[in-house]
Amino acid sequence: MSVTIRHYRVGDAQGIAELFNRHHDNPNPVAGGITPGEVVRELAERDTAAFLVAVDEGRVVGTFGLFNSTGRRSARAGELIADMFFVAPAYRNGVLTGRLFTEAVEWMMRSGCLVLRLTVNPANTVAFRLYRRVGCVCVGRTTPGEDGNVELHNYIPLVLRSVAGDLGDDARSALREVTSFATLVDSRDDDLRSDVRPAGGARTVHYRLLLGDFRLTASVDVDRGTVRQAAVGRPDGTTRPLRPAEPPYRVRAPRGAAPHRFAAGGAVCEVDGDDATVRVWHEGHHGPVFISTWPGCQANGPSGWREGEPRDLDVVRVGGGVRVTERCREGEVVGTITLDGGVLRQDFAFTAPPGRIFQTVGLRQAVFVHADGRRHPLGLDVGVRDASEVVAASEPVPVGRELAWLGSSTEIRMPVGEPVRLVHSALVERGLERGPDGVARLRTVIRPAAAPTAAPRAAAALRTPPGTGGPRRLELDAAAAGVTRWTEGATRVLRSPHPRSRAFGCNPRWSAGMWVTRERQRYHRSAGLGWGVRSPAGWEAEHPLALYCPHTRTGWEITAPGDTTEPVRVDVRTPPAGDEAGDEAEAVLWITPDTPRKTTVVLESAGTRWALASTGFRQVWAAAAAVRLSDGSWLDCRPSPGSGGEREIALRSTPSGLLVGCVSPAGRRSTTWHLSVHDEPTL
Repeated sequence: MSVTIRHYRVGDAQGIAELFNRHHDNPNPVAGGITPGEVVRELAERDTAAFLVAVDEGRVVGTFGLFNSTGRRSARAGELIADMFFVAPAYRNGVLTGRLFTEAVEWMMRSGCLVLRLTVNPANTVAFRLYRRVGCVCVGRTTPGEDGNVELHNYIPLVLRSVAGDLGDDARSALREVTSFATLVDSRDDDLRSDVRPAGGARTVHYRLLLGDFRLTASVDVDRGTVRQAAVGRPDGTTRPLRPAEPPYRVRAPRGAAPHRFAAGGAVCEVDGDDATVRVWHEGHHGPVFISTWPGCQANGPSGWREGEPRDLDVVRVGGGVRVTERCREGEVVGTITLDGGVLRQDFAFTAPPGRIFQTVGLRQAVFVHADGRRHPLGLDVGVRDASEVVAASEPVPVGRELAWLGSSTEIRMPVGEPVRLVHSALVERGLERGPDGVARLRTVIRPAAAPTAAPRAAAALRTPPGTGGPRRLELDAAAAGVTRWTEGATRVLRSPHPRSRAFGCNPRWSAGMWVTRERQRYHRSAGLGWGVRSPAGWEAEHPLALYCPHTRTGWEITAPGDTTEPVRVDVRTPPAGDEAGDEAEAVLWITPDTPRKTTVVLESAGTRWALASTGFRQVWAAAAAVRLSDGSWLDCRPSPGSGGEREIALRSTPSGLLVGCVSPAGRRSTTWHLSVHDEPTL
């Protein structure tokens, strides 16, 4: 095989679409696949800096993209985001993967973009180790967020560009002989831990690069995007400090501006002082019910629903809200955001076409009413295909229709009077079209549910005899940090690889069938709920069915009555709110039930009962849920009677099987969950 790597040409879109559609393990999946036209549109919308294709005898066998935004995230000055990095399976055992990465980074150095960002599933150990070998470091959170990935940064181009002028001829000559980043970087471990070290009040990462017989050390300030210190070690053992040059751009750091808040009725609106993101809270819901990004004053400027770029903004109070102004070389955008009679009003005036607006519905349990009248439980891949990896594949909504999300306490209605694209059932992209007076107007109705739903039956203690006779047996292992075995007679309730550890979905350290972690807020904009990766801190056995982690001061205890008509009770304890050990916002009881590859889940969401095939969704939330086990029995999961609406259950369908997360706010001292096995679902 003779493979050529070159830059993208318009005619490559067909081959790229065929490559991605042919392999389901590609990093940018869209249910039903993508078309060549959607590839072309996606590359345009991402403000693509460079896109490399690997071609073998005219057939596209690999891709690597460098983007200013991905829809999900946006790059700062001097950064590019790597995505759509994919190599056909038949070519992965050779050098093609490394060649694509190296050529992309070399292009960055020539172009003056000096920091590479990328995301990777940490359970994909081959990819994760590759990125670590070529100098990618962990700067932010080191465990996967809701999308299953961790973000890595590569500062090697910044380091080399900053010190090149002071390296000396011999060291520069050695640098020119480097043929692969894998030979340049001193080895790093592949553990999931942060590489950031505090130094002089700054967050820094450190590099040691191998330039033949020379050793280059450097310290990078990750918030300012500059090299703080550098030195070169010579073959004779001496070391010479270097004078790093400033990069050819300025990174705009967040100012930490206070948000601007205003309220009307039962809603509270908050406009971020750094990036103008709008968040709306409503009575009866845990977390914001609605989030809207700022369009920016560049038509193809960086934008993303998970992350916004810090901006220079002027914010002033107006009646019922605020007026936000952003000015740039292209002109200015003025947005007036107000709450009035249950309506969020966003009025925009602009001198040139602005950027994109993404709006996320924060309701987790709700009925989603499609513009054509179809009704679905709210969730990823339920009713609407998830195009969040390739936004160009999203579904246009006809003007004149309405989208609605009906929760138990809050309903959200979006009249479509402008271009709207449905990215997935809780995420839309809205266009800005001027009206006759030159103002673009967006309206979103946020109000109490028209017909309050009856209290969910999850609060009731429902009991039916289990389907199998015999004793109940649970085994808890401190080394595995959880329950490794649970049987009800002949019914195996949990899956566990104990005593081994394996990957499960995006969790690279799965070893128990039931365990507890602390995670970020379920509504955290940039991350969302994690995947239950255990911290390295050890757990201790308090007694045969109780564990405690001294480092996090988190404990949990199981009560397993001998009478199998009584539920198994799990009490999760976390430090009180405001305690340093209670920084994480959620306490999650994770369960990997013993189910076949395809099973059925019955859930109660916003007072409505749904029965779903596990292969028909990626994630749904529920007040209570029942999961069909391998032997036909049902595992029932619910909060204890009388629990509030802040306790919810997330169900994720993964290639590894079904993952259930019983979620409650941390810092509440104790949360109780009831688990039981029945012949039929009890919801």
